[in-house]
Amino acid sequence: MLFNFIFRTPAKSSYKLPQFTTKTSNPHSFTVTYLITSCGVSPESAISASKRLDLSKSPNFADSVLAFLNNQGFTISQVSKVICRYPRILLCDPAKTLLPNFQILENIGLSRTDLNAIVTARPKAILHTKVQDTALPSVHYLRTVLGSDDLVITAIKRFPLALTYDLQVYAAENVRMLLQVGAPDATIRAFLARQPRTFFTSADRFRKVVRDVMEMGFDPSKYRFLWAIHAIRAMSKLTWDKKLEIYKKWGWSKDEIFIAFERCPGCMMASTDKIARMLDFLVNTMGWESSYIVQWPIVISFSLEKRVIPRCLVYQYVAEKGLVEEQEDFCFTKWLMYSEKKFLKWVVKRYEDEAPEILKLYRKHLNEANGSTTSILRKRDVI
Repeated sequence: MLFNFIFRTPAKSSYKLPQFTTKTSNPHSFTVTYLITSCGVSPESAISASKRLDLSKSPNFADSVLAFLNNQGFTISQVSKVICRYPRILLCDPAKTLLPNFQILENIGLSRTDLNAIVTARPKAILHTKVQDTALPSVHYLRTVLGSDDLVITAIKRFPLALTYDLQVYAAENVRMLLQVGAPDATIRAFLARQPRTFFTSADRFRKVVRDVMEMGFDPSKYRFLWAIHAIRAMSKLTWDKKLEIYKKWGWSKDEIFIAFERCPGCMMASTDKIARMLDFLVNTMGWESSYIVQWPIVISFSLEKRVIPRCLVYQYVAEKGLVEEQEDFCFTKWLMYSEKKFLKWVVKRYEDEAPEILKLYRKHLNEANGSTTSILRKRDVI
């Protein structure tokens, strides 16, 4: 097995651009100053970008690009991010390079907000001339498979680089492969819309991952089968093995790791650092046995700071006050599975008489966890 175990023409910009002159003996200084003053780029990023960029020879292009982005509705923050991620955009001719791509993206059906967000996230790839050749065929393929324009937009927002792939090469064969092994068509469609990146790899590599997952015993008819493919597909064997070693370090056997992965593939998708910190908290602060965590491996997927720490410390508080009946013990579903809104409603109603301070205490732990250190996370005094 591969893995062991187991659009518009630019209007006049509203930016107040400084009047630079190209008659300078220091093009590097000009570029740095322009990036900082006109583009909102940090000094560190400006200095780094200036090593690969000389704006002193074509400041008019840079002005035109900023005016174009401003006219397209980009915020100052978005413009700064675009320039940081793709400094050479300032050397583009907006009419010849940027406008055609924006028109294609608008014709696909992306809203202005979504379009700008996608460009901000991946400016170099999305604004490359290649997109003019790949975007429409990619969208056509996605429409054919997903059968809904809304799902197509969802897939593109989830993975904008889908617009740069030849999906007949990178996705079609992989979808057919899943159908052949028994994955339901509706499940494939839903997963393609939610996690399109999973499908965009060579058929040979995808086939190896599918074979590994099937050898692990996953049922292709279940949604979890695709999540397992997604988890393995998302990392190298080296990273996979590092995560296995972390679980073993905390006393998990190979069988326990497999059971946990089978129940929740997401437990192997967390970073090595998060897995280690989560197990440290659950074992050393909460006193959980590995066998209990194996029953509920989804806990590894939760946010340690925003969910697990504040809720568990509140549980400790009510338990130490004797407000938890012995037979009730720790109800995982209520304490950790509930959404934030449902949890707050339940915990306040449940303890409003015996512990009216519960909401204030929860907020306190929430704030502490989001800005605390490991030493704070292990505090036994939760008041």
